[in-house]
Formats: sequence, structure tokens, C-alpha cells
Amino acid sequence: MKAIRIYAYGGPEQLRYEDAPAPTPQANQVLVRVRATSVNPFDYKLASGAFRQMIPITFPYTPGGEFAGVVESVGNGITHVKPGDAVYGNSSMSAYAQFIAAPAESTAAKPNSLSFQQAAGVPVAGQTAWQTLFDHGHLQPGQTVLIHAAAGGVGSFAVQLAHWKGAKVIATASASNAPYLQSLGADQVIDYKATPFDSVVKNADLVLDLLGGDTQTRSYNVLKQGGTLVATAQPPKKEEAAKLNVNAMMMSMKPSIAGLRQLAELLDAGKLKIEVTRTFPLSQAKEAWEYSKSGHTRGKIILEVPE
Repeated sequence: MKAIRIYAYGGPEQLRYEDAPAPTPQANQVLVRVRATSVNPFDYKLASGAFRQMIPITFPYTPGGEFAGVVESVGNGITHVKPGDAVYGNSSMSAYAQFIAAPAESTAAKPNSLSFQQAAGVPVAGQTAWQTLFDHGHLQPGQTVLIHAAAGGVGSFAVQLAHWKGAKVIATASASNAPYLQSLGADQVIDYKATPFDSVVKNADLVLDLLGGDTQTRSYNVLKQGGTLVATAQPPKKEEAAKLNVNAMMMSMKPSIAGLRQLAELLDAGKLKIEVTRTFPLSQAKEAWEYSKSGHTRGKIILEVPE
């Protein structure tokens, strides 16, 4: 099969489009002919060696954590999908290829209303947004949530899900993305280049921090007493949060069939939508990473996989 493989830690220059052995699925896996995958910041952060202490890599390896495609075969005892089914899901890696042996517990039926290219951008970002808002942030109708980097993949889903829940949604983004975020349900969009968000936002119930750094530090002050900050990019300093009597935590997305089914239901009902900002062929994964690393993309970047 054709795949992207990496032989050493580094940046986009390490990506090689080449022939590779097709995977052999195990009992708890689903062999999927991949039609599309997506680019996530985690992909190139992992390849850079940033997580080498927590997630050691055996080279060569194939990056990519999201996929959409058609089931080729299933392991013993797997009944929720069958050969020929259109599916989507996620894996720790290996999605930048024509075939993936994906974990059965994170593979589910593709939303009927989405193309393979659209569906490939949902599993990681969609489940991360859901779990951050509801499983960790416990967002309730009528509460106020501040979502940083709201125009990106996770942020775009978070804005929609929070709006669907009945919360007041405040988003930070560039001014050019304000109309887009308002169309998704944001009640207020703060141009982070022009206005310090902490001069505007007060007494928020929840902050979704997708950036870390100075943004995270300043976010503690916009929370109400007992409010919560949930981070995805950098572990928060809990001692600082404790001084202000707010909660702070780092989340790690845990994929599930139930989570994928919930997202598919909302997508097919028109309650959620996905923005695909640009599509590249798999052979141009290097260019896709460089485009993503520019930091100004809207929604998701998709890689189309040749049949």
C-alpha cells in the first residue's frame, strides 16, 4: 500500500510518501480501506519528539489519528460494523495510509450526511470538544463558556456544541473569523489581536483553553469563583488556580463508539457541521503540515487517500 512514513524525529521534511506493508488486523481491530484522513497539531508535535517521554515511537511509523473509509474485514466477535460498511474513527497513529488496522472500540458508522473527506475531520476534534465541555467542564444550559482558538478544528466543534447545549458562547479568534464563528452560534467574538480577552470577559463558568502559555495564565482571572478551566495543549498550574478558587485540569480525549455515534446523530440532524478549509492528496502531506503549522487555518485540513 501507499503510506506516509517517518524515519526520525523532526518536522514536515521527515515525511516520505512510499510503499509500505499493509497491516494485518488483530482480533480487536477493524481493517479499513482509508478514503480520507486529517491533519491535527498532535500529528506533527508527536513527530517532532515533543512527546517522546510519554509516547515513544518505533521508527519507521505512519502518522495520523483520524480516518474515514470502508471496512475490509473485522476481527472475531466484532459485530457493530461489517465488511462494506462506511465508517469513521480514530487511532493513536497510522491513518496516513491506504489501509489501517483500527481499534474496534474507536470505529463506528460514518455519518450518512457527510462525505468521507468531511467525516475524516470529525473523530478527534469532535470528541475532544464534547469531552472538554461536558465530561470535564460539566457545561450546563445558561452558563457562560469562553473558547480560545475557536476557529480551529476543536474550537469550531466546541462553539457549536456549547450553543446546542444552550450556553452563552464567547469565542476568541481573528477578526476575519468572526462571521464564521457567529454562524456557528458564538454570541460574542473577541478579536484577540485588538482586544485583551481578560479586559472583556468576567465571571465565566468555563474556559476551554486550546493554546496554553500566556493565554492560559490570563484565563484564570476571567472565571467566576468555583469556575473551571479545561486545557488541551498545556497542563495548567493548579496552585495558581487554587489561589483564585477556581478549578483547572488537563484533559486527554478518550475515544469511544458511543461518542462517535452521538456526533454522527448531531451531524445527520443538522445540529453540527464541519468546515474543511483545504484538501490535499496524501502524497502532499508535507505541504499540508506546513499549511497547518502556519496557525491560521479554519476548521480542518483533509488528506485524500488514493484508492
